[in-house]
Amino acid sequence: MGIAPSPDQARLTFRDATEDDVPVLVGLIESAYRGDASRAGWTTEADILGGRRTDAEGVRQVVTAPAGRLLVAERDGAPVACCQLEHRGEAAYFGMFAVAPALQGAGLGKLIIAEAERTVRETWCVKEMHMTVISVREELIAWYERRGYRRTGETTPFPYGDERFGIPQRDDLVFELLVKEL
Repeated sequence: MGIAPSPDQARLTFRDATEDDVPVLVGLIESAYRGDASRAGWTTEADILGGRRTDAEGVRQVVTAPAGRLLVAERDGAPVACCQLEHRGEAAYFGMFAVAPALQGAGLGKLIIAEAERTVRETWCVKEMHMTVISVREELIAWYERRGYRRTGETTPFPYGDERFGIPQRDDLVFELLVKEL
């Protein structure tokens, strides 16, 4: 006798995104990170970055990448979250993670990251999951640490001047690599 799934788990389904999903997923990702709508959730970047988080071409590139996929989580047939998974040798990269702001804080993120980890282990037999997070996002990094990710101290510069990544509101932004052994 196993543990019964929670109502959230029972109602959540996963699938790979298609090009037809691009417009809806752009809206989902934007709502989770930018503008006033993002303030309904806790993952907003509105105080550190203005402009867009992504666009249709950026999402389409992830959807059609030969070494990756964009995993979509749906509830009652509607996308409520997504994440990028990319095969990079012995590791997988986790990115473009978005949960609808009104559903943040309800435990969906934990379910989605667990499904992402299961998927890359089974599909690509990778040993690690990698991600990059803006280093000043301490609350978000702490959330990932509670999921088993560790800070590496390895950073890459934020692409100042490239508005595809947003318009920085401060001058101390860098990406930090987080890693979890699977």
